[in-house]
Amino acid sequence: MTGEMLSQFVGKHFVAGEFVSGEGELVAVENPATTDPIGEIRIATPAEIDRAVSAARAAFPAWADAPAKKRADALHRLGNAIAADADAMATVMTLEQGKPVNEARGEILKLAEACHFYAEEAVRVHGEIVPNDTTDSESHVVREPIGVVGAITPWNYPAELIGWKLCGALAAGCTIIIKPAELTPFTALAIAAKVKEAGIPDGVVNVLTGSGSTVGQALVEHPDVDKIAFTGSSSVGLHIQRTCPRIKRLSLELGGNCPMIVTAKADLAAAIKGAARRSFRNNGQICIAINRIYVARPVYDEFVTGLASAADALTVANGIDKPDADVGAMASAEPLDKTIDHLKDALEKGARLVAGGARPEGEQFARGHFFRPTVVAECDHTMKVMTEETFGPLVGVMPFDSLDEAVRLSNDTPYGLASYLYTTDASEIRYVSRKLDYGNVAVNNVDAGVMNAPYGGRKQSGVGYEHGREGMLEYFNFKHIRIRLDQPEGL
Repeated sequence: MTGEMLSQFVGKHFVAGEFVSGEGELVAVENPATTDPIGEIRIATPAEIDRAVSAARAAFPAWADAPAKKRADALHRLGNAIAADADAMATVMTLEQGKPVNEARGEILKLAEACHFYAEEAVRVHGEIVPNDTTDSESHVVREPIGVVGAITPWNYPAELIGWKLCGALAAGCTIIIKPAELTPFTALAIAAKVKEAGIPDGVVNVLTGSGSTVGQALVEHPDVDKIAFTGSSSVGLHIQRTCPRIKRLSLELGGNCPMIVTAKADLAAAIKGAARRSFRNNGQICIAINRIYVARPVYDEFVTGLASAADALTVANGIDKPDADVGAMASAEPLDKTIDHLKDALEKGARLVAGGARPEGEQFARGHFFRPTVVAECDHTMKVMTEETFGPLVGVMPFDSLDEAVRLSNDTPYGLASYLYTTDASEIRYVSRKLDYGNVAVNNVDAGVMNAPYGGRKQSGVGYEHGREGMLEYFNFKHIRIRLDQPEGL
């Protein structure tokens, strides 16, 4: 079943409700666990990009004018179709991204959840009636869909990060062109197949494959694309902002360098468990991964020992061969090389390796992009691991002596996406959570993003929000209609 699913997507785009053979240059897609090719994509040509944008533009008026209930029903059908085929879609994701099948299945089901959530939000698009300074006038504030959206999505969560944009946009009445990452195009095309199965009108959803520098940039510059929704690095987000040739709505969910604070009053066992999960899940290839941990000095040694043991206990395997592995292959050589560079830098500057630090042993790991979950202690802010986003299975740990010091170190970054705090003391929770300069603060848990609450960063971590009602409102224009009303005749 998975082979059949992959074969129908090789070399294809999804435009105006049909899978069409691409005309551009061929690019191989590899399995990161083996580096074997699993298929090829075509880089969309300028003419193909224009066709996709034209299809989205043509479909927009009818989709925007459709009753909200109709859009909601379509999203519910899409969510059901995705959930029904979660196993095959998860295998496709693992083959191209590397995460274990069980984890990939969970991501597919979260995509289905996003469809259902935004289906419910679609029917709750409320306006306002605002009183004026006289009784013969009133202001109506209504929300109207922006138009055609260009969604440029990354490889680390190739289903969910499409879903947040796709579902919010469709619920609002926008149409969309999705440009997935070159490393993980087939998950996006599998989603497109479900769009067709769900009976979503032709042209409402389109998928173009190719590179960000060509296809993604073409969407940024295209005069008929009204909004860009991007998830990726801060440097690329800044480039998008700088290169828009005209005023265009932007949602930019960018990088993070996420800290975790563990106070002397923390539940250490819970903190260790949380740190291991959020530092190493998906090999640390997640914007809200814990990059650096600040631990109160009285509990520092115990925490470091516990985290090292937890990291060493994680199983690493080819995610196809062992679906329930904790960690699979990294998505490509690039994040692996960056992880190794950050580790080398830390050790040269005096950090102590307490877990991992090398490839797992065995012939099955020889060709793929594997690395053991790694912990370094005695870190400081001269080290890259504490000041840059590693985006790999590496975390640095550093002691602190006061809450103010921990907060200062945590905020010592241009990023502001997510942060974490473990303490059982209510006053510490109140004080630290308000001082942390981050869009998301998770206290005594490591789930900084949940579907029904707004998710977004500040500073260089981006603009705009996904998740929650706010994630749908990002796809609306607001219109103010001011009406003067005379008294009825005869009064």
